[in-house]
Amino acid sequence: MKILSIETSCDETSVAIVEDGRKILTNRIYSQIDIHQKYGGVVPEIASRNHVIKLPYIIDEALAESQLSLAEMDAIAVTNGPGLVGALLIGLSTAKAIAYSLGKPLIGVHHIEGHIAANFLQFPELAPPFLTLVVSGGHSHLVLVEDYQTFKVLGRTIDDAAGEAFDKISRVLGLGYPGGPAIDAAARNGNPDAIAFPRVMLDKTEYNFSFSGLKSAVLNYLNGMKMKNEAVNPDDVAASFQLAVVEVLVSKTIACANSIGMKTICMAGGVSCNSLLRTMMGQAAADAGMTLYYPDPILCTDNAAMIGSMAYYNYINGEESDLSLNGIPGLKIGTRQ
Repeated sequence: MKILSIETSCDETSVAIVEDGRKILTNRIYSQIDIHQKYGGVVPEIASRNHVIKLPYIIDEALAESQLSLAEMDAIAVTNGPGLVGALLIGLSTAKAIAYSLGKPLIGVHHIEGHIAANFLQFPELAPPFLTLVVSGGHSHLVLVEDYQTFKVLGRTIDDAAGEAFDKISRVLGLGYPGGPAIDAAARNGNPDAIAFPRVMLDKTEYNFSFSGLKSAVLNYLNGMKMKNEAVNPDDVAASFQLAVVEVLVSKTIACANSIGMKTICMAGGVSCNSLLRTMMGQAAADAGMTLYYPDPILCTDNAAMIGSMAYYNYINGEESDLSLNGIPGLKIGTRQ
């Protein structure tokens, strides 16, 4: 089964063709990072306008690379939330038009579920159940994947997502946007033990995250150093901040897995590319006798291949959308509308 999938939930315009939920035939991604860097973050209106301009060309590129036609697609998939509503509507309008004109099934896909499904594309042996840490610019979730259609959120951020905290601290350090790669690069030259930033664990029996206090602690440190007219080493701040975030993510994930007796862990989302997170989670999982999966970086960022993978499992389990499918910025995991 060949599915043409579209992802436009934020600032990446992506089109992919995925076969049987596991094989990528093409995965074209146009990134708007260069456009939004001058603003220090994504400007929703600009993102939407660029999706309008680029999406037809990305579709043509995907079809040309795969040497397939639209008529050869078995279904059309699209992200319908969560995300920026204007950006979502561009992808939805396009997917609906293609599905309607060709008489093909339309499949709505939840963006976070797509991130989780990215692991299916890389690891043919992977199957539910497993626990997934989803960490990106807008999301920090611990999700129990009971089967291909059943997702149970066991933990989530109660304020800032991990990626959002990375972006904000990178901005105040003058390291640029996007913050995740910038902090990761700077931290390699810094001392992670230079500054004792707090680790916010909340209640030890729950698995929610909170990064707003850590963000405030970094800002207070920087302001304090400025008031004392003392020099700040940005690399040390980046390394110390990164370690504080990663230690919380790792400890919460391992504790959650232990609490439910789960021996298989996955990571997904842009922040799962972080080198320290991959190293520390790998070591912690090995120490706990757990198996850890995470996809290549290209499948961790927003991309349409992950949407095509999840769409396959939605479709074979009877989930088909109609033309009333809408873009929902705050769509809850496990739902379509």
